[in-house]
Amino acid sequence: MTDHKKNADLLSLPYSVYDAQWLRQWESSAANAAGVSLYQLMLRAGSAAYRFASWHYPFSRHWLVLAGKGNNGGDAYVVARLAAAAGKRVQVIACGDDDSVDRGQPAYQARQEWRASGGDILPADAPWPADIEVIIDGLLGTGLQNAAREPYAGLIQQANRHLAPVISLDIPSGLHAQTGAAAGEVINASVTVTFIALKPGLLTGKARRVVGQLHYDDLGLEEWLHSQPPALERLTAPQLTRWLKPRDPCSHKGDNGRLLIVGGDTGLSGAIRMTGEAALRTGAGLVRVLTREENMAALLTARPELMVESLTEDSLGNGLEWADIIVIGPGLGQSDWGKNALHQVNLSDKPMLWDADALNMLAITPGKRHNRIITPHPGEAARLLGRSVAEVESDRLHSARELAERYGGVVVLKGAGTLIADHRAALAVADVGNAGMASGGMGDLLSGIIGGLLAQRLSLYDAACAGCVVHGAAADALAAEKGTRGMLATDLLPALFPFVNPEHIA
Repeated sequence: MTDHKKNADLLSLPYSVYDAQWLRQWESSAANAAGVSLYQLMLRAGSAAYRFASWHYPFSRHWLVLAGKGNNGGDAYVVARLAAAAGKRVQVIACGDDDSVDRGQPAYQARQEWRASGGDILPADAPWPADIEVIIDGLLGTGLQNAAREPYAGLIQQANRHLAPVISLDIPSGLHAQTGAAAGEVINASVTVTFIALKPGLLTGKARRVVGQLHYDDLGLEEWLHSQPPALERLTAPQLTRWLKPRDPCSHKGDNGRLLIVGGDTGLSGAIRMTGEAALRTGAGLVRVLTREENMAALLTARPELMVESLTEDSLGNGLEWADIIVIGPGLGQSDWGKNALHQVNLSDKPMLWDADALNMLAITPGKRHNRIITPHPGEAARLLGRSVAEVESDRLHSARELAERYGGVVVLKGAGTLIADHRAALAVADVGNAGMASGGMGDLLSGIIGGLLAQRLSLYDAACAGCVVHGAAADALAAEKGTRGMLATDLLPALFPFVNPEHIA
């Protein structure tokens, strides 16, 4: 295989994601299954990282390699040796002396081979050269559980202040491989090259800020890995064809579902309008909105394809009987008007989605049901779980699983690296979206997208997965064209077309 072909392969990320602790426990067994030693595996990792660093920065001549005491540091020594052999000027700064590295581990062998090749190892407090062009981060790997301590923390800070790009080996130092959280200092990588398998902490939480461009090499363990069950699934736009098929030419609006949306209290009509229009743009056949009477004219003027009525006990009863799917929460408020509507909706056994103030009221009066999707952002999730936002974000995977266990059905935990979980232990991460989505109304849009997909007879879990991907992929397409700052929720509406019709994606 040529280097060009190998580099092209590394650009493609897998869809299976594996538990980080499980990977550490089974790495030795995987190497045995492939007929290689752990040191040979380290040589493969260092070689893959070197190829990628050279590919990204082909004209760089001066590399600084930061090496820790463990196997992550061993990978870094391999990179250093290969770079020096290629004629680059390489300096290695390491945490700890020879006596601090376990002589029975492959990292020690990699360190000694770097020395044998003529390389020097400088202490952690050594001054940095002025003309560094690339920094290799091999300080801390996937075994990190707590905040980085000195001298690691100081080296991480220094790397982050430097103008040179940083390439992290396996994971940015300081980032938790399972949760995507960082208890202390964390490397802000330009590129991360991860090995053997994707870990959850590379795809959610703070990872979205610090991982940079993510690449992957299975180190020749693909066959073994495919025989193991992944912990969760990574979702991207190319997978939309699995859920969204071309429509039957003979279909009519009744075939595409009847969706009832309830919300839009006084001053909050925009939320319900965006939810309704998103459902239509996603392909729902008929969308009926029940809202405050004073909102009706504005909604019908803005989007005449919506059926809009005043929310009363009678209209809600009729709507619940008419509908195939129910969405409640956008702009609902927490007055008696909204509370009464939620109480009536809660009596239905039809598939439904709860968002926004419906979730705030659910937190006050918890209930478990399996015909429902809930779509909390971290603040709403914190209220539903009775803990702080920081606690929710410190382990988003655990938070999503706990929400599904406590409230039933399907949970969409929104945020950087949105997670989708169900009460039967399915778990996925939507590897789409960008910072432009941090603006009002995006959640209302998502509720309408998922509701529209539910109306087209997707299961709760599939609708949640597909809806999150459609939502984030449309935002990514818009950001690629115009940038992230100033992106409005309604800007996404025309951008939905290719993603809800994925057969047309180029």
